[in-house]
Amino acid sequence: MIAKLSGRLDSIGEDWAIVDVQGVGYLVHCSARTLSALGEVGEGCTVHTDMQVSENDMRLLGFAQSAERDWFRLLTQVQGVGSKVGLAILSALSTGELRDACASGDAASVARANGVGPKLAGRIVNELKDKAGALPGGGMAGAGVGGAAPKGGASADAVSALENLGFKPAIAAHAVLRAVEELGEGASEGDLIRVALKKAAG
Repeated sequence: MIAKLSGRLDSIGEDWAIVDVQGVGYLVHCSARTLSALGEVGEGCTVHTDMQVSENDMRLLGFAQSAERDWFRLLTQVQGVGSKVGLAILSALSTGELRDACASGDAASVARANGVGPKLAGRIVNELKDKAGALPGGGMAGAGVGGAAPKGGASADAVSALENLGFKPAIAAHAVLRAVEELGEGASEGDLIRVALKKAAG
């Protein structure tokens, strides 16, 4: 699976971009936020990608940040949210705004996206409320698309470890975030888990 493309921005459209990687042009469908973050045509760019394959279609979805891709994957797990609606939501809301909306049950904010009615917006926030804390993007992480939310690696592994121990995603993420604040971003997974367990239990 293609997970990331680094090359030259060849051309751009309303909801897509073509990235030239050593002479091969990859068509990637993107949110408005990602398109605005890619830069000018002819410049170098990097997009994180997700490939969707169906019986009669195969497409690449592109994201300026891995956090946006993570949210897209989460959104499209909700019944009624396909790739088009997922990109529309990520065009209307930053990952920080989306995380906060899900965590607080703010369906009205999600309903701002094109093609998302009140019923679907309510389903999205209800289904993702407990998962919102496990992904970067805002709220307790304190960052939007370009912010300093915890990235992958040790932090993500520590969150997963706490979830496996029975902690809810939001509690696990919050505990790991507090552990990162205490130990620093270079802390090992083991140290993060040790401190986060104390935070979560307290």
